[in-house]
Amino acid sequence: MKMTFMKKIMLTLGLCVSSAAVQAAYPEMPVKLVVPYTPAGAADQLARALADSVGKHLNQAIVVENKPGASTRIGASFVARSKADGYTLFLASNSSMVLNPMLYKDFPYDPERDFEMVSVVAEMPLIVITNDKTGLNTLDKFVEEARKNTEKLNYASIGTGNPLQLATEMLLSEYDIKVTHIPYNGSSPALTSLMANDTQLMIDGISTSLPLIKDNRVKALAVTTSKRLGVLPDVPTVAELGNSDYQASTWFGVAAPKGTPSEAVDKLREAIDKTLKDEAFQKKFESLGLYIQEPKSSEELAQFVNDDRARWKSVIEKNQIVLE
Repeated sequence: MKMTFMKKIMLTLGLCVSSAAVQAAYPEMPVKLVVPYTPAGAADQLARALADSVGKHLNQAIVVENKPGASTRIGASFVARSKADGYTLFLASNSSMVLNPMLYKDFPYDPERDFEMVSVVAEMPLIVITNDKTGLNTLDKFVEEARKNTEKLNYASIGTGNPLQLATEMLLSEYDIKVTHIPYNGSSPALTSLMANDTQLMIDGISTSLPLIKDNRVKALAVTTSKRLGVLPDVPTVAELGNSDYQASTWFGVAAPKGTPSEAVDKLREAIDKTLKDEAFQKKFESLGLYIQEPKSSEELAQFVNDDRARWKSVIEKNQIVLE
């Protein structure tokens, strides 16, 4: 039996309306945002504020679930195996999306195969610091001393393969100098070693080092961002000191399992972009050393992550860093 022309039109219109209704329906229930860090830290605070604001734009609750451990791998692996329906998201970072897959053997997921980046939300600038006992109050002086006394200077880190340690190795390569690496179990003991002059150099997140800089307990030599920071306008960038393109930072964003429907990704990105443009949201995190980013298109996000991957790959390969 042949379908009449009018019936064909009605069926086509019905399919269009049905498709639009499906797209308009997301999200129909609360969305889970998996955070691979313990509660109360800067990343967790960012995730909770982001969930609150984006949830309001979506008219649906976004629930934060902390799954810390194994250098973000536990949380990332959980989301990578989750249903790609837009209801399980991940607070991604350059550790989970860029560094860890290049550092660890037998890695449990592939960021490019298993995830789609929805947004890059915030960047945490890093800062090169020393102590006042060294007398090396500029980066140039530190470099000069390192070239004269190759065995004398040590640098502190919060662990091999951590972004801060890799940023330090990148800096040493930039100036072609050798400084002995002393790893510590956390920022607090690393900073304590620096202030005691057991170590003479450290690259740290600005959130933990800024109070010490303001109290004159450590000395800021340079920031690792492409531009000077408003909170430390007199501290130069590594790039301007060395007339180079040196840049290093940690970043946080939102990722979804690969295969998440495009309408869900688009709605999420639109809601996140509205949050990123909110001045109150931007100001909220400056004191934590987190700088909210400009919204990026899917093409810009891909380029951002690819550039970051290329930057760190060269450091990891040059220093032959492999973690078990």
